[in-house]
Parts: sequence; C-alpha cells; structure tokens
Amino acid sequence: MNLQEYTSKRIMVPAEFEDIFSHFYLAENKSAQDIHKTLVPSFQTIMVFSFGVPIRFNTKQNTNIEIDKCIILGPIKQPLEYTLPIGAEMLVINFKDDAFYRFFGQVILSDHLPINPDDLLNENCFTNLWGLLKNTDKTKRIDLILDFCKPYLQTREKTFEHFTSLQNDYTVLNPIKIIAQETNQSERTVQLNHKKYFGYTAKEKSRYQKFIKVIELLQNQRTKTDWFTIIEIGGYYDQSQLIHDFKHFLNLSPNQYLKFQEDICQSEPK
Repeated sequence: MNLQEYTSKRIMVPAEFEDIFSHFYLAENKSAQDIHKTLVPSFQTIMVFSFGVPIRFNTKQNTNIEIDKCIILGPIKQPLEYTLPIGAEMLVINFKDDAFYRFFGQVILSDHLPINPDDLLNENCFTNLWGLLKNTDKTKRIDLILDFCKPYLQTREKTFEHFTSLQNDYTVLNPIKIIAQETNQSERTVQLNHKKYFGYTAKEKSRYQKFIKVIELLQNQRTKTDWFTIIEIGGYYDQSQLIHDFKHFLNLSPNQYLKFQEDICQSEPK
C-alpha cells in the first residue's frame, strides 16, 4: 500500500478553546485497501464525523457500529477497533475534562454504545452541522465547528474548580479524599460530582494513568524491553497485574502490544 494515500493528523485548538477540546483528529483513506486501527482508551468522550464511505467501529464487547454521519462515543475506557474503508474520511472531536457536561448536561454514556448527539438536544442541529461540514472546504471545517459550539456551551460550574488542580496524577494523590477534607463534604458527594463532570470515577482514572505511564515507557525505550524494570517503575505488584491491565485497556498482551503498536492510535495528545 502506498502510505501517502492514507493520511492522518492531529490539529491543536486555539487558546480560547483549550479547556473545551484537547485536539481534533483527521483521517482519510485514499489507498487501495481498508485501513484497520485500534483506538487506545483516552478516558475522553469523542464525537466522530464521517464524510465519505461509512466508518466501522467494533468494541471489546463485539458491538459493531457503523457511522455514516455523526455519533458520540465515550468516555473511551476500553479499546475500540475501527476500519476506514476505501474512500472513508473521518473527523474526531475530543472533549476535555467537563466540556461534554457543559454542552449536554449529565448524560449516561457508554464507551461501547453510540449516541446520536441530536437525541441529547432533541433537535437536528448536529445533522445540520454534518451537512454544513460536508459541503465546506476541509481547511475551514474546524473553524465552523468552533463557531457552532459557542451558543451551546454553558459556564463551568464552581464545584468543578476543586478538581482542576488535582487531576494531573491520580496515582500520587487521592483527589476525592483531599477535596472532601477541604470542602467539608462527604467523599460520596465528591465521588458523585467527579462522575457527573468527567463521566468516570477517580479510581478508574488512577488505574488508567498508571497504565499510560507504562505505555510511555515502552514508546520511549531505545533498548530491549526489561519487563521487570517496567513493572517496578510503573508501580505494578507483579507481571500478572501488568498483563491484566494490558488485556483490560488494549485487549492485548504486553508482547502483542509491542508487535502491533503501529496499528494503535492514542487519542490523548502527548
């Protein structure tokens, strides 16, 4: 396959929107064969637009999803395999922190069951947006999305501010306990607020962050993999615990990951 016929790239967002979106992701398949990728869990909610041949997603639960216009998936907590058929064109919006809540309010989401965004607002605005984007020059689509989102974005709630300074490393600090002590709230109340804003629990995020540290170690290594060192630096008890997390987050063994990492797409920006 001529790799030049398959293109993908990340697009960073303007400073005005840095607390709303982490980045945009574009991919287009003009090659002579289908492109198969795996999306690594990012714990972000994503909105996927399809402008060409329908894109196919397959979840760890073997749920098959075909996207011909627009859907919402997430928070992405387990691997998602996807296929870009010949002629497919994809644009992905990656919501950041409480941004999805600020757009749509509290919604029960699943990383393996898609949601039509129009169903959340009880109007066809995203179908209309898809039509506008499809007929807009590709270089102007991001600007159109940013202009479109402004009227729907609610002001950030003050309660969320407690989480902003504590979300960088859940493996070191317990944000639930710290915030509960600082605000004289019960840990249960803080846990519920965390789930409301982010769509996942602090415990889930802590496990994910520990796993991502291992992935970063593997991506940056220049010598043969020393799994015992990886286990120690990553904070795992033993090899079986590390293997369990690889199966959970990627549905691969550590060695399988090393072999297939070129086909794995990490949504979260580095």
